Amino acid sequence: MRFAVASLLVLLLAGAAAAVLPSHEEPVRTLYLIRHGEYHHGVDAPDEGCLDALGRQQARLVAERLDALPVAFTSLQASTLCRARETAEIVAVRFPELTLTLHDDIRECTPRTRRADIMERLEPGEAAACEASLIAAWERIARPAKGADAHDIVICHGNIIRWWLCRALDVAPEAWLGLSIANASLTVMQVRADGSVKVLSFADSGHIPYGMTTYPGTEAPQ
Repeated sequence: MRFAVASLLVLLLAGAAAAVLPSHEEPVRTLYLIRHGEYHHGVDAPDEGCLDALGRQQARLVAERLDALPVAFTSLQASTLCRARETAEIVAVRFPELTLTLHDDIRECTPRTRRADIMERLEPGEAAACEASLIAAWERIARPAKGADAHDIVICHGNIIRWWLCRALDVAPEAWLGLSIANASLTVMQVRADGSVKVLSFADSGHIPYGMTTYPGTEAPQ
């Protein structure tokens, strides 16, 4: 009897461990938001700095992480800035069936924040223009799925992902700078049929070894 009960518990626990992304009767759009890899800072160019050697390694690791997920991805898009574009190009190698598209509305920008020192550095109207662009981008990206589930990879920037997260959680968007987000980390959100958003994970960098993990304002050996 004890053996039978123990066997039943093992089966139940094994079933729970096999669970994947939450599913629903109506189609769901799952967004895989990725911050670009580490890059060359301080580059004075329209596309700013491109990936450095570490950033390319980080991009390959997040590509492997995505490729291991039991889903069929439906789209791949990225910011037009070099560091996001190059991250996406590395990810795209794993998904030859997807066409990479580039979008200006998810380029890095700085929305309003509670940090007075940050706000002082911005030009008049810069934060408002950033927020308007991010709202339009979110409306383009986070629309409910039609007909079947969708799994979309979006490679962009830390400010954008943090600001979107605050809005998804109905937290004051000005709080976004209180969050930190690793390079090549994975944030997953689901958009349901009624337009509501469920956050499944934020800034998950478990696929990157500790010594290769970088955050805004930090550096790691190349």
